[in-house]
Amino acid sequence: MKRQFLDPRVAFGRAVRQRRLALGHSQEKLGELAGLHRTYVADVERGARNLSLVSIVRIARALSMSPAELLEDVR
Repeated sequence: MKRQFLDPRVAFGRAVRQRRLALGHSQEKLGELAGLHRTYVADVERGARNLSLVSIVRIARALSMSPAELLEDVR
């Protein structure tokens, strides 16, 4: 049986949302911590953004994670 492909943008967005909620942050708060706009964070969580490495690092740092930890479930 073939494994279904999950768009990596969607998988990354889910990881961001899960960690953000675990920390009790709003999208606005995460945006402030990462130096990004709230609507950008919302797009990331929906899988609608193809992030740059700089944005991935900013978000990971704002979530007190390494980029590698945040990308663990992205396959």
